[in-house]
Amino acid sequence: MAIKEQLKAIAETQGMPCVTISFNTHRTRPANQKDELNLKNHVKEAEKRLLEEFPKNEITSLLDHLKNLDIDVNANKESIHIFVNNEKAEVIRSNWPVAIEGVFVDTSFAIRPLIKNFNREKGYYILMLTLKEVHLYEAENESIVKEVINDDFPFTEANYTMGHLKPLSDSERQDNKIRDFYNVVDKALQRVNHENEKICIVVSTEENFAMLNQVADYPAVYPTYFSIDFNKVHLPDVEKKAWDKVTQLQSIDRTKLINEMKEAVSSGHVSTDLQEIYQAVLDGRGDLLIVHQDFQQPVRMTGDRTFDIIQDSKEPNALDDITSLIAWEVIKKKGQVIFTNQNEIKELGDIVLRTRY
Repeated sequence: MAIKEQLKAIAETQGMPCVTISFNTHRTRPANQKDELNLKNHVKEAEKRLLEEFPKNEITSLLDHLKNLDIDVNANKESIHIFVNNEKAEVIRSNWPVAIEGVFVDTSFAIRPLIKNFNREKGYYILMLTLKEVHLYEAENESIVKEVINDDFPFTEANYTMGHLKPLSDSERQDNKIRDFYNVVDKALQRVNHENEKICIVVSTEENFAMLNQVADYPAVYPTYFSIDFNKVHLPDVEKKAWDKVTQLQSIDRTKLINEMKEAVSSGHVSTDLQEIYQAVLDGRGDLLIVHQDFQQPVRMTGDRTFDIIQDSKEPNALDDITSLIAWEVIKKKGQVIFTNQNEIKELGDIVLRTRY
């Protein structure tokens, strides 16, 4: 199931108790052996809280789900998130560490980690661009999924040659021929990348990258590039370098949105009061929500639209973290949500909302 569908299904599950367990994990041995002990400790904490807060006969199935969790630590990534109620248990591994680890018991699941996944899961293309051959790869996050092989790709000397350039002495004519070739490549990418829905990281020389951008119909599809030794192509190295470029672009985008939030303060459409933020998003006015990843706030609901701030999330009838509910309301109503560790946002507050009107 795609992360968007996972997020929707889990966010819309309601009913006390919903148990969320989130903690950071390890990809390799021997470090991932600690993950088993960490899981056991979190499960014990969840069981203790449940038995303190609910009659055992009301949570029998939930306790069984917790007891029967079967986690293969060798499949772990940077963090793991477990969602359990009386009806089901679902495990989701994430490529990103979680800032706030622990056990959460609420009327709904704690979906902050899934929102981070939703925002940062990235599908994109990697274009290996030379004059002798061109290969296109489809990638997701830090991994190449497959090479695109169709009527266009790959371009090789067998099906498209630039060998006729060699005798040319006129450098301008040669550059024009190269641009013509890259224009053909750009059109081929457009046939794969319908509606320019994905960016394309280019692997090439600086000069060839510049020529591609000169002839591209939509240069924004090619936001950046990096060079390698094309005589020693090692795809795992290409994966890592491409993913580094993507994460750099994501960081730039987050900084841009933070700056937009700061600029919007003078318009009167920015709120930092938690109660005001909650009511605004319930009304569908949430356009952009930025939350510092270290911030969480337990509350006790006093009505459909109001709550009291509390300090102890384990108090009776407490919600462990109101920000999960706020974030989902923004996403559900077509707004944008960012959880960030960039401290620039703290100039405004730990949680900030730009409203539509």
